[in-house]
Amino acid sequence: MDLETCRLEVSDGIATVTLARPPVNAQNRQMRDEIIRVFDALSDRDDVRVVILTAEGKVFSAGADIKERRTLVQGPGDYISHNRVTREFFYAVADCTKPVIAAVHGAAIGAGCALMLYCDIMICSDDAFIRMPEIDVGLAGGGRLIMDHFGRSNARYIYFTGRDVPATELHRLGIVTACVPRAQLMGEAMQIAREIAAKNPQAVRWIKRSLEVVSNLPAREAYRYEQTITHDLSTTREAQDAQTAFVESRNR
Repeated sequence: MDLETCRLEVSDGIATVTLARPPVNAQNRQMRDEIIRVFDALSDRDDVRVVILTAEGKVFSAGADIKERRTLVQGPGDYISHNRVTREFFYAVADCTKPVIAAVHGAAIGAGCALMLYCDIMICSDDAFIRMPEIDVGLAGGGRLIMDHFGRSNARYIYFTGRDVPATELHRLGIVTACVPRAQLMGEAMQIAREIAAKNPQAVRWIKRSLEVVSNLPAREAYRYEQTITHDLSTTREAQDAQTAFVESRNR
């Protein structure tokens, strides 16, 4: 796969996708097209069990490429097409059949913050921060996503002020799983990835699908759906072997 704005490496069931568009990994049309292709392919690859999304340079992503955005509309339908690709860029990450771990350092601004939030697990280095600067550049978007993670008051605070929220605060609020020194970021991400890669891949795939579905269901229907997943999983040979081993270990 020919890539110019990102890199892909796969080893021991772990795919590492690195944003690589210096100097600040601004998201242009080419990056979005490439990320969509990469994550769609990773969903289908049997040699991949988990994905780490990270970035090169000092910045995770400064968000949308504002220079490109100013020249987007050349004719009818251009802006609609742009919006569609932008949505699918995020959904390709969220809909990936493999768990996606965001390993974030430096700034995650606007669409860069959104890209982080669309991942399954988020860890940050202690120099990371998010910012939603839309109010200062005449844009809007991502409000529902921010509210899903931060709640009503904090989401409005983030949007109305455009202030930075440091990784230490994101960790205190429970938004991200870990906040570690910069030098430890990829090691922490790899440790989590290795744990997931060692699990039954069919179970991981079904559980991720279940978590996505139940997030949009009332509690009663969500639990009923999860029970159907449990039933289907329990009939697999891997699950039956694991249950037998568990029972035998308890009886020793």
